[in-house]
Amino acid sequence: MTGIDGALRLWFVLTFASLALVVFDLARSAEITTVMKWGWALVVAYTGPVGLVIYLLSCREPLPGMHGKYIAPLWKQAVGSTIHCLAGDATGIIVGALVGTALAMPARVDAVFEYTAGFGFGLFIFQALFMKITMGGGYVAALRRTLFPEWLSMNALMGGMFPTMSILMHHDPAAMSPSGLRFWGVMSSAILVGAVTAYPFNAWLVAHGLKHGMGSAKALGRGGADDVLQHVAHAPSRTSMVVVTSFSLLMLAVGVALAMRFGNL
Repeated sequence: MTGIDGALRLWFVLTFASLALVVFDLARSAEITTVMKWGWALVVAYTGPVGLVIYLLSCREPLPGMHGKYIAPLWKQAVGSTIHCLAGDATGIIVGALVGTALAMPARVDAVFEYTAGFGFGLFIFQALFMKITMGGGYVAALRRTLFPEWLSMNALMGGMFPTMSILMHHDPAAMSPSGLRFWGVMSSAILVGAVTAYPFNAWLVAHGLKHGMGSAKALGRGGADDVLQHVAHAPSRTSMVVVTSFSLLMLAVGVALAMRFGNL
């Protein structure tokens, strides 16, 4: 067993412990929405103790009944939006990677398949379906409402995940096998990088009312009552939407270019 394998074993022991703590804590909370509970459980399973720390800093209220006030700041609302993105898109990407490996897809075909699977799972299930259940209304309306923000967030996420997965697997072929710890270590690393690249876009989306934030059983996506809000959503101008969309596509393009130059894409 190499030092990398030993470190990965320790990482996944810590991940299991982190997930157990978060699931236990979520089960006791009546203020966190069901959608966010699923989101946190999945993200902590992917990001281990890092996800646990983020959960404690951004979502777990210090005292019962304070969740709405605690999550009111925009940065925490943006964390919640990013958690939705990771839980949906990253799950689809992982499923896509498993299917692509099983079918021995060529690297570039597999990359397109993973992007499609991540976007599809995030949009059709974790965004439109789950938000319809939480907020009510029709599924088609929820789909239309979440299409653009989900696509924007997905581009930013994959701009970080694509090169991370491709470069690490290129330099360590053993990481391409889902039966080994290295594959899952690469996936955890890629999701953490993707969270960093996706967060600024989710903050912009939440700040402009295009995406829901952390979510509270009392006021989904708003962080609580009006008197504790620390940010007000303003609809973005057409120019700002074009600029942010262009940046998301640029980030995706740079990620693909890095994967092609230094990875196995």
